[in-house]
Amino acid sequence: MSSGPRERLRSALFVFPAALAALGLVDREKGTEAFELAVPVMVSGGLRTLLRVADFLMVGVYAGGTAIAALEFGFQYYFVPFGLALALTSGTISVVSRLQGADEPAEANFAIKQSLWLAIALAVPITVFTHYHAEALIGVLTDDARTVALGGAYLRVVMYSVGFRFWSMIAARALAGSGDTRTPMYVRLLTLPTNVGLNAALVFGLGPFPELGVVGAAWGTVAATTLAGAVFAWALLSGRYSVRLPVRGKQWDTGMARELVRVSLPLAGTRLSRTFGRFPFLFVLGVLGTDVVAAYAVGRRVMLLALMPAWGYATAASTLVGQAIGAGEEAEADDYGWQILRLALATQLLLGAAITIAARPIAAAFGAESVDLTVTFVRVFGVGVAGFAVARTMRGGLRGAGDTRWPLYGGLLGTYAVRLPIAVLALPTGYAVTLFAGPLAATLGLAPLVVPLPGMELGLVAVFAAIVGDLYARAVVNLVRYWSDAWKRVARESGLGATPDAD
Repeated sequence: MSSGPRERLRSALFVFPAALAALGLVDREKGTEAFELAVPVMVSGGLRTLLRVADFLMVGVYAGGTAIAALEFGFQYYFVPFGLALALTSGTISVVSRLQGADEPAEANFAIKQSLWLAIALAVPITVFTHYHAEALIGVLTDDARTVALGGAYLRVVMYSVGFRFWSMIAARALAGSGDTRTPMYVRLLTLPTNVGLNAALVFGLGPFPELGVVGAAWGTVAATTLAGAVFAWALLSGRYSVRLPVRGKQWDTGMARELVRVSLPLAGTRLSRTFGRFPFLFVLGVLGTDVVAAYAVGRRVMLLALMPAWGYATAASTLVGQAIGAGEEAEADDYGWQILRLALATQLLLGAAITIAARPIAAAFGAESVDLTVTFVRVFGVGVAGFAVARTMRGGLRGAGDTRWPLYGGLLGTYAVRLPIAVLALPTGYAVTLFAGPLAATLGLAPLVVPLPGMELGLVAVFAAIVGDLYARAVVNLVRYWSDAWKRVARESGLGATPDAD
């Protein structure tokens, strides 16, 4: 693209924060700065979500609703290492942004190497375990033989990409922590369309490629993720960017590792609590029917397109709040968080409304057995858009300061005190579930346990209430924590960055 069209596109995009500033909703300078950081992350996240949507669309066309349900079950296990990667790389962006703000580039670079070693220690055992137990893991969630076979085959292969995904996310977050969100976007612009093309070729057997069906989507993801990892490695080894990966010199620093783990552990708890909370939630949906699982899977991924800006604004909040904290400017850090929240809400509400209005034609494109049900799920997620925007953006600001415990508390509250207790009311009265059953439990030596659940036969009404309640519970906790200013004390106690300016 020539500089002319690029500049015209940029000018068109930046009309949005300028218009909000004209209305008095945001500070123009801070709003523009945050928007500039957030847009590349939105593009990357949007492309990643489109890839997942394309996966579901392709396997739905290829093999119907059962394949969609199989992919949804497989993805839940893929979210376990993905959640760990998000947590670890959140620690990376927190540490790198504060060290960059304190003008310590060598230490910021070493934080990348330290993150990589931690990632390898996590990724290898996860990949090996899943290779041997993929079908048994899917069997925990459903007893449908075809769903287990398809989901297990997909899960085994897609988990080969875990190590490369860890590294790609570390590199992208490290660049973002230094204020560079464009380079990760360019990498995604190369690799994610490649992923879609490979998936299509391998699912349907296009051209010289074999027809692999559902497993083809997994192999396409592995190939594209490996490519992304290689490109990021070249970028951070080249020395041409704001941060780099130092190969030589010291390989381990316990103090740095401790700070990365300190920031990452609560975020890992947040992600894993949400991920593991999805398993019983999906079990409830499975009891209600495979068509319900498929409708939920499609509806959730469609609405994720509207929710992607929150990821961008969360990254912008982490970077700007972290850099201001690192420079000792607490008042600036505080103001950045509130300005970005206003920008995020304005963006999310507009996009959420647009996708909600267009829900029916979008749902129909997936060939789902129940278009009406899919549309309803899209609209339910639309009701929760504001809650998601608040929770995610405030979490980003807290993360930039290194305060990650309260988002964990919000996640635990939303999942285990709101979502799951309400969701089980959808089950028939007197329903009971047997835990620790099946081949995986036998392998691990776990004895079966029968647990009665307080089902009330509320059906989908309980499911919808559980989704919305979860999103707003998280929002309240993160918002109150940021408003309290206690996160500033946490940042001071970390010892990274300059001493705060006196008021």
